[in-house]
Amino acid sequence: MTLRKRTGWTWVMALAVAVATMAMSAQEAFAVPSFARQTGQACEACHTVFPELTPYGRLFKLNAYVFTNVKNITDINAQKSSTLSLTELPPISLMFLASDTHINKALPDSSLPSGVAQNDTIGFPQQVSFFYAGRIAPDFGAFIQLTYDPGANSVGIDNTDLRFADSGTLQSLGLIYGLTLNNNPTSQDVWNGTPAWGYPYATFRAAPSPAAAALIDGPLAQNAAGATAYLMLDKTFYFEAGAYRSAKVGTTNKTLMAPGPLDSEFTNVIDGLAPYWRFAYEHPWGKNSLEIGTYGIHSSIRPNAGMTSLVTSGPTDDYTDAALDAQYQWIGEDNLVTLAATWIHEFATRHATVASNVNDSLDTLRATATYYYQRRYGGSVQLFQTTGTTDPLVYPAAAVTGSRNGSPDTRGLKFEFDYVPWLNTKIGLQYTAYLDFNGASKNYDGFGRNASDNNTLYAFLWTAF
Repeated sequence: MTLRKRTGWTWVMALAVAVATMAMSAQEAFAVPSFARQTGQACEACHTVFPELTPYGRLFKLNAYVFTNVKNITDINAQKSSTLSLTELPPISLMFLASDTHINKALPDSSLPSGVAQNDTIGFPQQVSFFYAGRIAPDFGAFIQLTYDPGANSVGIDNTDLRFADSGTLQSLGLIYGLTLNNNPTSQDVWNGTPAWGYPYATFRAAPSPAAAALIDGPLAQNAAGATAYLMLDKTFYFEAGAYRSAKVGTTNKTLMAPGPLDSEFTNVIDGLAPYWRFAYEHPWGKNSLEIGTYGIHSSIRPNAGMTSLVTSGPTDDYTDAALDAQYQWIGEDNLVTLAATWIHEFATRHATVASNVNDSLDTLRATATYYYQRRYGGSVQLFQTTGTTDPLVYPAAAVTGSRNGSPDTRGLKFEFDYVPWLNTKIGLQYTAYLDFNGASKNYDGFGRNASDNNTLYAFLWTAF
């Protein structure tokens, strides 16, 4: 018997067809992650199509993940106050993401000058996450995510949100107020325009990424810890304020050989506290809801390891990120529509790094339209754009990842089609097309690579249970 070698795409398509075939025989939609187990409700109560939240899902998160419809183990003290309230079933879940990434032009080999790297990168898994997500006490809940990273072959902390919340009235208006401890600015947010939970929800890692990103748009994720206080008034006005401080993961203090104090060995350390703010207005009517808001952070960063910019003294690079966001949802019987957008303006004053400009700015825009039919078939279209100050020392020339003209400007479109056979399983095909990449459409890196060479086709299977 002769065996024929299959490409990565053949295996992905075979897997997709197999899952789709099984789905055709499914008569009922079901969901089994921990929030669904705790509330006794299917995923569609909190999500349009996961992970995007519905109005009820936003209230569930604002109320500290404590809504429950299952039997609890409880206790009270002599004053009749609750001292314990645990669900009989632990609120645990597992998420599995497998993928294949195809780049329009293979990357150059890292060692052989004339060679190229393998294309069609299989991620099996691309990511596996373990969650404790649900109620801990009557007014206290958590979303704790541990993720396996295939690149490091290790498990580490991912998005985590510990939250206390209570409710009351203010001049006859309903009030929800709380405190959140989290490790990623905007991960505590309940709308899907802000960076942590914004589209794309699943994305490739085995392909080039643009050189520039605002501080609030990912660089602080899992490298900071913050506490913010919030309140929601009349399910309409949302206010939040707090601060973040560096909390580096996967690093060791060389004096203690343990996770010790941050010193000059560490890069990109927040000097003191970085204040964070958020305001949003939401107006629901019928099957519609509209949100308009603003958010931002100000941070002084000590960027360089082993140089004069020590953690406790010396000059800093100062960043102010101010952003606007908006989201519209229509949730009908068969049709679900979401329009979401965010614009982030970052102003940087660089006193610590030696750059050609002391003052740099960066503007990021993302606008996304999503449609699903019966929560089973659908997809998204996104316009994305990053523009900023030309600065060759901040954005230097380098093969594939650099900019020959020192510009961070990147523009493009993203298209995605999803098939959701069950509410907790998604099969997707996503295509990213770049019009400009790191400052140009042609020869952007100075080594002959074009923006369109980084166009990426990404297929994925995403399930949680």
